[in-house]
Amino acid sequence: MKTNLDTLATALYARIDDELKASPGLAPWRPKVGIAPTLSDAELVTLAVMSALLGYTSERRWLRRVDRDFRGMFPYVPQPSGYGKRLRAASSLLTSTIRILARDTSLWTDDVWVVDSTPVGCGCSRETAKRSDLAGWAEYGYCASHSRYFWGLRLHLVCTLGGLPVLFALTGAKADERETLRDMLDTAPDVAASHPGQTIIGDKNYYGHDFEHDLTERHLHLLRPARKGEPERPGAHLFKPLRQTIESINQTLKGQLDLERHGGKSPAGVTARVLSRVLALTAAIWLNDKTGQPIKRSLTAYDH
Repeated sequence: MKTNLDTLATALYARIDDELKASPGLAPWRPKVGIAPTLSDAELVTLAVMSALLGYTSERRWLRRVDRDFRGMFPYVPQPSGYGKRLRAASSLLTSTIRILARDTSLWTDDVWVVDSTPVGCGCSRETAKRSDLAGWAEYGYCASHSRYFWGLRLHLVCTLGGLPVLFALTGAKADERETLRDMLDTAPDVAASHPGQTIIGDKNYYGHDFEHDLTERHLHLLRPARKGEPERPGAHLFKPLRQTIESINQTLKGQLDLERHGGKSPAGVTARVLSRVLALTAAIWLNDKTGQPIKRSLTAYDH
C-alpha cells in the first residue's frame, strides 16, 4: 500500500464509514424526518483531515480546491456555510474517531506517556480580546517555552513517545495543568484502567504531593524534573532528550498542521478546527503504522 494523501483519505473514509454503520450513535444528531445530507458524515470528517494536512485555514479556499482537484473523491462539494455548520456539529464524531484510530495502532500499548500543553492563540489585539465570541474562555497567558504572553487557549496533550495522542483537552490559557490532567483522566477512566503501571513524564508544572498521590492511586507513575530546592528526582538524565521529543510533537501540530492559524472565531469553530488537526496527526500515524513506515509521525507523504 502506498502512503499518499489519496490513500489516507480512502482508508480513513472507509474506516469511519464502517464505524458509523456499526455504531450509528457516533453520528451527529439530526431529525429522523427530513432530507438526508448529500455529503456523508464520513466524507465530512475526511474533508476536514485533508484540509488540515494540506495547510488550509480558510474553509472557502479549501472547498474551491476540492471542487477543482478532488471531484473524483467527493462528487458533492458543499457550500462553505453548510460545511462549517456541519463540521462544528461533528465535534463528538471527531473526538470518537481520534480514539478509534489511536486504539488501532501498535503505539497505543506504549508504557510511557508524555504530558504537556501548548498555546493556541486566538487573537493579537486588545479589541479582539474584548469583542470576540471567545472572550471568557480565551484569556491571557504566558508561554515559558517562547518567553511570550498570548491571548487564547491551551491544548493539553497526553501522547506516546511516538506522538500518538492518547488524551487531550482545550482550556483557557491560565488553566492549571495538573487539574486539567486529572480531568482528562476522569473523563476517560477506561484509558488509565487499560494501562496500569503507566509512566507519565511531565515538566516542573506537574508537581505537588496531593497531585502525585492522586496519580499513584490511579496506578500511574509520574516522572518530572526537580523544582528549585528539591533533591534530584529519579530519571533526571531522561528529561533533557525527552523535552525535545515533547517540543517536537508540539511543533508537528504548529508547524505542519497550522494549529495556531486555525481561523476559528467561536468556541464551536475553534474546537472543531483544533480537533481536525489532532485527528489529522492521529490518522497519519495510524496509516504509517499500518503500512510499516519507520517514522510513524511523518506527514511528508500527505502534505502535498
